[in-house]
Amino acid sequence: MNFSAFSGHRAGTSGKITRERARGDEVAMTAVAVLGTGLMGAGMARSLARAGLETTVWNRTKEKALPLREEGIAVADEPRSAVAGADVVVTMLFDADSVEAVMRQVLDDMPDRAVWAQCATVGLDAAERLAELAGEHGVAYVDSPVLGTRAPAEKGELTVLAGGPSSARERVAPVFDAIGSRTVWVGEKPGSGHRLKLVANAWVLSVTGATAQSVGLAERFGIDPRMFLEAISGGPLDCAYAQMKGEAMIRHDFAPSFSLGGAIKDSALIGDAATSAGSDGSLMRALHACFESAVRGGDAANEDMAAVVRAFT
Repeated sequence: MNFSAFSGHRAGTSGKITRERARGDEVAMTAVAVLGTGLMGAGMARSLARAGLETTVWNRTKEKALPLREEGIAVADEPRSAVAGADVVVTMLFDADSVEAVMRQVLDDMPDRAVWAQCATVGLDAAERLAELAGEHGVAYVDSPVLGTRAPAEKGELTVLAGGPSSARERVAPVFDAIGSRTVWVGEKPGSGHRLKLVANAWVLSVTGATAQSVGLAERFGIDPRMFLEAISGGPLDCAYAQMKGEAMIRHDFAPSFSLGGAIKDSALIGDAATSAGSDGSLMRALHACFESAVRGGDAANEDMAAVVRAFT
């Protein structure tokens, strides 16, 4: 895919912007509500606030959002109060059901001309269903899943894969510029951004699974798995992501960046989408089974997906 064909947004020599927008004689800063402050949402909220945007957050478990208040970010008690006065509402909840349940509560409370930027990975069918829901309430909808994990979210270095009407682009630009280093506009139809996100995540999950298999096989063979990473280092087979996840697997460092639960969810969505498109989804279904088998009790689904190495050791 030729990314040069897509338009991107970035402003300011520092890579961050504070964009102001005229409302008659009044000049107002973009106000943003972030619904969902998990691994990604919290970092995105910090990036928005750091860029100078008026940021309010809400999370189902309020205690998890309270650290953001200490950083000067408003924490709402309920989603309705979070979206009041927002120019852009960002959803970064876990799955389609949670996104839909929350947005059904707030769509009628969103201000006129407010835009819903749906950044969670929910799958193609859900992306279109959520767009229909927004349309029923007269709310502009931008399908905008993001590429990146916890660290890029914290640094404002995500890649936003956007699909939505051209009339909404200027309104979401300050938000996308704040949370990401690049915005790729894939198309104007609902689900356009999601199609590219599933393509990219298919690669991410495949690299992680393949790395886990090689690390696990090395251990089974009785050799140091770091020798595998050294063998591919610097050559055409090397990959920075494989090196990073491989090292985490060897050290059994599963501090979450991209959760195992998220990998299970996304691999299922990709497998279903592949089948619906007439492609062979068997590889993704096999990876899905590996990710599922790595969840061994307790809070394991919240560990990093590097824990998939358990399926091979």
